[in-house]
Amino acid sequence: MRSLAMMSVDLARYLQTRVDAQQAPHEEAMNTPKRYFELWDDLHIPGRWHLSTPDVDETGREIDPWQFKDGVVVTLGAAPLLRMSHPGRALDFTLTGLTVPLVHGRAVSLFKRLSLDQEVQFIPTHVEGFTEPYFLLNALRIIRCIDDARCEEVLYWLPEDNRPDKEGQYRNVRGMKVDPEKVGDANVFRPWGWTAVLIVSERVKRAMENEGITGPRFVEV
Repeated sequence: MRSLAMMSVDLARYLQTRVDAQQAPHEEAMNTPKRYFELWDDLHIPGRWHLSTPDVDETGREIDPWQFKDGVVVTLGAAPLLRMSHPGRALDFTLTGLTVPLVHGRAVSLFKRLSLDQEVQFIPTHVEGFTEPYFLLNALRIIRCIDDARCEEVLYWLPEDNRPDKEGQYRNVRGMKVDPEKVGDANVFRPWGWTAVLIVSERVKRAMENEGITGPRFVEV
């Protein structure tokens, strides 16, 4: 007959095995590299709409559309006005002229549920011909995170280009990749030096897909 001591050892080993089995998925998840995606709109949706650049407000006053890529809170006197450059099916997510994102109120509610209020400003916007709520999405974080070595090609603005306002920034980036270690805990941001691009985390991507948000196209970086 086995001794009580031996039975105790076997029980301890069994319990440790159960603990290790429960911890393994958690540890694997912790070690899985974070994934990020460029957020574009799907131009191949049949009959979709296309919208103008947000360069005027509903009072007719001109506004600077480039300010929506500076990574800072924007204060306007009146709501931006967007017109149809090509009428068609309305989408929950659309890149307007100059690739400024426009989202439906459904997407705003989703981002708020994800507690991303500190990363994104939603600016109420009037879309001509529509009464539903739409908002410009203004990403409030710009992160120096492009991984030059992993990109297909990067070109910089040089002194001989005679653009001192852009010198040292990216002139072109093809096949962009980011360094997850430099992103930190950000979920929505623009990469420093190449702010035409909006990037979201896999968490945001999955949430938008699960919510059925129409219009987005994701390209892994």
